[in-house]
Amino acid sequence: MTTKTVIVPNISCSHCVHTIETEVGDLEGVQSVKAQETTKQVTVDFDAPATWDSIKELLVEIDYPPAEA
Repeated sequence: MTTKTVIVPNISCSHCVHTIETEVGDLEGVQSVKAQETTKQVTVDFDAPATWDSIKELLVEIDYPPAEA
């Protein structure tokens, strides 16, 4: 399993957290997703067929692009 934590600057409320957790959690291969309003962090645990690229694409598609380090 792969774990990835990123900053998502657009998180501003509990609705944002719910949207991210629901949408990303629905991707096949995603084991868990935790978004935090206070730190603006999103942590995703995933296996194949999910990839970080597919998760990042979905975050961009739903208007929560991760900050590039």
